[in-house]
Amino acid sequence: MVSRRSFLKINTALATAGLTAGWLGSTATGAAAAGTGVTWTDGRLLPSFARPKHLDVADIHTLHGEDQLLLTTLQGAVNRNRPELYFAYDDSGVDDKWLAGIDVPKTVHDQPLDLVAKYAGRVKGAIVYDPAVRDTVNIATTLAGLKGAVVATAEQAETYQLKIIEDLRGRFDGQSKTEIYQWQLDHLWPQCEQRLLTGLPPTRVVDVDGVTWREVARETEQIRDSSNRDFYTFDVSAELGGEAVYVKFGDAFGSDGWGASVASVKVLADGTEIANFLPDTPEEAEFLVEGGNSSIGGDANRFADGGNFFVYRFAPPAGTTKLEVTVDLWNQYLVSATDTAPTRIEPFPHFRDYVVATRAMVVWLDPNGEPGELLRTIFGATETTTPYLGWFSNDVAGEWGGVDLAATQSVEVFAADFFTNGTVHGGVPADISSRVRRIRRTGIENKAYVTMTVGEGDNIQYCQRHMRHLWDNPDRGKAPTNWTISPVLADTAPALYRYYQETATENDLLVCGPSGAGYTYGGSWPRADFDAYTEVTGRYLRLTGLDLVYAYNNRDENGWIPMPDWVIDSYRKNTPLRGIMQSWDGGGIIADGKLPVIGHFGVPGQAVEFKAGLDAYIADWDGNSPFFISAGIFAWGWNPTDIAQLNELLAADDRYQVLLGDTFFDLLRRTPNPGPPPPPRTATARRRAGTATPEPRITPR
Repeated sequence: MVSRRSFLKINTALATAGLTAGWLGSTATGAAAAGTGVTWTDGRLLPSFARPKHLDVADIHTLHGEDQLLLTTLQGAVNRNRPELYFAYDDSGVDDKWLAGIDVPKTVHDQPLDLVAKYAGRVKGAIVYDPAVRDTVNIATTLAGLKGAVVATAEQAETYQLKIIEDLRGRFDGQSKTEIYQWQLDHLWPQCEQRLLTGLPPTRVVDVDGVTWREVARETEQIRDSSNRDFYTFDVSAELGGEAVYVKFGDAFGSDGWGASVASVKVLADGTEIANFLPDTPEEAEFLVEGGNSSIGGDANRFADGGNFFVYRFAPPAGTTKLEVTVDLWNQYLVSATDTAPTRIEPFPHFRDYVVATRAMVVWLDPNGEPGELLRTIFGATETTTPYLGWFSNDVAGEWGGVDLAATQSVEVFAADFFTNGTVHGGVPADISSRVRRIRRTGIENKAYVTMTVGEGDNIQYCQRHMRHLWDNPDRGKAPTNWTISPVLADTAPALYRYYQETATENDLLVCGPSGAGYTYGGSWPRADFDAYTEVTGRYLRLTGLDLVYAYNNRDENGWIPMPDWVIDSYRKNTPLRGIMQSWDGGGIIADGKLPVIGHFGVPGQAVEFKAGLDAYIADWDGNSPFFISAGIFAWGWNPTDIAQLNELLAADDRYQVLLGDTFFDLLRRTPNPGPPPPPRTATARRRAGTATPEPRITPR
C-alpha cells in the first residue's frame, strides 16, 4: 500500500518530471543530491560535512545584504565539497570565538568580496533574483543549491563576470506568495534533498545609520495588566519638513516582555484625517514600514516586547504645520519619532550556505490561512521526523502555528535562521561524551525545592550565539543552573556541543531543549507517529549524555495543555529521561511516578520580582512536606548575574533550596505524592490578557 506521503511525492514527480528534467539539466536527485562532501549517516537527522583543511576567513558584517547573500551562497556552493570559507556575520565576536577553536590553517581577508573572484571558477554561475519580488530570493537560493551556483543581482553578475544561468526578473510578476512557492513545490521539490526542509525570510529590515529618534512618550511604571490603556494623542509636528514622519513603538522596560500594545491609530494633519486604521488590516499595511519584530495579540492589537519595535510612516500634505497621532495604547510603551527613513530592505543572507550545500528547498510561508495550507502540503510530502530548519513568519503567532502545523505532519522544528557557518561547524569533529553526570543525592526535607532552567536550547542559533555570550559571563557557576541545549548539535556543530560539556562547572547542568530532538508539541502529533520522534530523541540523548528535557505540549484557546499520558508514556518507553519540565504558566506536578513531569513557573521582571512571585506561589504551603518548583529563566532577558542574584535571595530564605535538575528530579521521584497539581486552566488569552506570565519563547532579532 502506498502511503499518503509517498503518493504525494510520486504524484508531484510524475506531474513535473518532463518540465523539471529539461529545465534543471543534469542535477542529481534524492540521496545523491548532497554532493561528495556531505554525508548522511543512518539514524541521524542531519548530515555532516567534510573536515576542513584550510579556511579563508573574512568579516562581512558591514556589507550590504546583497553582498552578504552573494558570499553566503558562494560559501554553500564551495563548502559542499570541503569547507573552505568562514565568515563573521556580526560584531559580537562570537564567530571569532568559535573560529579560534577550529585547529586548521587560516587566511584572513580584509576585502571579503575579493573571495568572489578567487572562487568564481568553483561555481556554475549566478541565479539572478527579482528585487521587485522578494520571495524570488528564496527561489533563487533553492536553484543555487540545485545548480551549484550563487545568488546575485544582475549588477553583481556583471561585476564579477558570473554567467547568468537563471534570471528570475519578471518571471513571477503579479503572482502571490502562495503561487510562487506552489511553483517551487511543483517544479523544484522533486530535485531537492528531501531529508530536510528549510524556511527563511527572503529579506530583512536593516537600521539606517545616523537616524536620530526623539522620545515622544514613555510609560514610567512597569505596567503589565493593561491598566493604563487609553487613547493617547502625540504631537509629532517637530518632525515635519521631511518626506515623511516615522513613529516607533517599543518597550520602555525591555527585560520583562510587556512592551507597547496598540489597538488603533488615527492621524490628523492640520485637523484633517489622513490615517485611521486597526492593526493587521490592509489599511494598516499602507503605513506599517517595520512590523516584522512585532506580533498580533488576542485583542487584535499589535505589540512589541524586549528589543523589538514597530514603525509607522505618515506622509502629510505639503505645508502641514501640525501633525497629531492618536493611539489606543497600553502597557510599557515607548514612543519616539523621526523625520528620516530609519530602515531599508535588503536580502536576508543567514543560513543560506547550509541550504545551498545540502540542496534543500527553502520557503517562507505564514502557517495560517492559504499559505498555511501550502505549508501543510509541503510538510506532508516528507517522511516522519523530517527536520524543518529556519523559522516562521509572523513572529509569535507564526511560531505557535508553525510548530503546531509541523507537528501535525510529524515534522520537528529547528530554529536556525541566524545559524552561521553551518557548513564549517558540521565538518569539525569532536569527541562528545555520552556519560550522564552523577547525581548529587541528598536527603528529603520539607523545603521548597527550586531548580532554575534557562530556555531556548532547542534553538541551534541560540546555542551558537546568545548562549555563548551567557556562558562567558563571569558569574556563571555561582548558582545551580540547568542549561537547555540541542542534542542535534552532534550533527550540526559537534565541537560547539563538546565545548559546553568541557567548560561546564559543577553548578552547570546541560539538559535537552524543547522538546527533544527538535522543537515540537507532542500532543499535536499523530499518535501513530510520535514514537518515531521519541525514538530518535532517545538516540540523541544517549549520544550526548542528557537525561532531562524541557518540553512543550500543544495549546488551545485557553493556553498550554498539560502533557497527556500517551505523550509521557512514549517518552518513558523510548528515552532515558529521568524527568520532564513542561512549558506552563503556573507550575505544579503534571505527572509523577517513573517519569515525573512538572510545569514551569515564571515571573516577569528580574531577581527581586521573581523572588516575590515565588513567595506568593508558596504562600499557602504549610511547610510539612516538600514543595517542588521548576523555575523558567528567560534566556533573552536574564544572564548568570541575574541568576546568581536570585540564588542569593533564595539562599537567604531558609524555606528554599536551589538544586540542579538531576538532584531535583531524584528527590521528586523519591517523594510520595509530591504535589501540588498545576493550577486550573482558564479561558484567559495567556499571551496578552494582562494577567498571564509572558511566553518566554520570543527571540529578539
